[in-house]
Amino acid sequence: MDTKYGRRTFLKTASILSAAAAGSAAVPFGPARGAESSELGELTAVAAVAAMRGGDITAENYARDLLDRAQRLEQLNAFRSLNREMVLEAARAADKARAAGAPLGVLHGLPLPVKDSVNTRSLPTSNGTRALREFRPKDDAAILKPLFGQGAILMGKTNIHELSYGWTSNNEVYGPVRNPYDINRVPGGSSGGSAASVAARIAPLAVAEDTLGSIRVPATMCGLAGLRPTFGRYPGDGIMSLSVNKFDQAGAVARSVADLALFDAVSSGTVAPITATPLKGVRIGVSPEYFLGGLDPEVERVVDEAFLKLSDAGATLVWTEIPAIAKEAMGVTVTIILYDTIPSISAYLEEQGTGISFDEMLQEASEGLQGVFKAIVLPPNRPPQDVYESMLAKREQIRAEIQRYFQQQRITALAFPPVMVPAPMIGEDSEVTIRGQKVPLFLAMARNTALGSCAGMASLILPAGMTFTGLPIGLEFAALGGKDHELLSLGLTLEKVLGSIPGPKV
Repeated sequence: MDTKYGRRTFLKTASILSAAAAGSAAVPFGPARGAESSELGELTAVAAVAAMRGGDITAENYARDLLDRAQRLEQLNAFRSLNREMVLEAARAADKARAAGAPLGVLHGLPLPVKDSVNTRSLPTSNGTRALREFRPKDDAAILKPLFGQGAILMGKTNIHELSYGWTSNNEVYGPVRNPYDINRVPGGSSGGSAASVAARIAPLAVAEDTLGSIRVPATMCGLAGLRPTFGRYPGDGIMSLSVNKFDQAGAVARSVADLALFDAVSSGTVAPITATPLKGVRIGVSPEYFLGGLDPEVERVVDEAFLKLSDAGATLVWTEIPAIAKEAMGVTVTIILYDTIPSISAYLEEQGTGISFDEMLQEASEGLQGVFKAIVLPPNRPPQDVYESMLAKREQIRAEIQRYFQQQRITALAFPPVMVPAPMIGEDSEVTIRGQKVPLFLAMARNTALGSCAGMASLILPAGMTFTGLPIGLEFAALGGKDHELLSLGLTLEKVLGSIPGPKV
């Protein structure tokens, strides 16, 4: 148990979050003994933990059910590594602790998939690249310590876009991750394996990480709730970053806001009650020219219908453009990342004792990634230092202008689709087609997500609806940095207003 957090505090947190999950009503803590396998897979993290803590199901039976499902759905390629016996052994230990009357953590017995850019001692951390295939970190990443300290079990390491450098999870080394809603399509990236595993009911909650949309893109494409918290809310030690202390942020994907709140409480140490915020009178900003321009027709339809639901439920939609300088967020963020990539990855490789240099790692990388790095990351194509410094200054201006914009418009959050298109087909790595026109993939993926990264905002993704062909579309609600707790409280109401979407048929 991490001594920074008291056991009584987190037991209190469990009670708070259980109430929040049911809108302050009693929570159905899950199935009785002997429940059907399909029921176990549908449990939220809050309900699964409550059922295991209460003795309605054993941690071992729950883990075995999820592991069996992971095995049946190997075609998704969601996991880079998964040690079945290690998971079952940890689950048995959790059951023994309960039987002995030992104090139980608020994540007691919960199998937790972890993105393969997040260090784990007991399983390799490859970062999706060949040179680190067998790399065993000496310690778990800082984000994982409170989670494991509260009883979570490492389920496995999830497949990612190589070095987290992309939005598709089409990994040339370990194979593409497949979207559970259509296995011929991408799940989004770079946290594609984490999102695919949760959408496919292999686990209710998974650790992800976001630099420029890597939580938010997979969440929307896999029909999930996702939280990219305020930059710095959770510790970043033990994660391969793409920027030097600017954008990279661990977070989570789940199938309910209550599960994200549970994750946030444990990861941040926050214990204030999470209660649903009434939507009536809440002012939500909509920037139609920037965030809603050029969308795929199906994305546009789903978003329009979602906005109507919000308005009907009492929210005030404030239709006003974001400041002009904020529209430069994508260029600013991308330029900073391109400049920071080499020093940031190099520092990770050295500090973590991998035994290889950046150049040695790149030599073993896939041909596609090498091409990308040569084109935009390596000299002479790396952004010049003077341009980099000008982007740093502009980033500060954007942050200040967004703060002023929120205050002037008296809004709680901005709302917009994080991605301009539904999930593309596997292999569509450079362009997508929108209204008959070819659009660069990076534009479709990064235009709308960039502001949240650039301005250090708290961003919540919720499912908004489905295309006519059955693909999920999400909405991003971006609040000012530091407003994570308020955003999660509002999210409990927003997810009910927007409604649930059907799960995949895999």
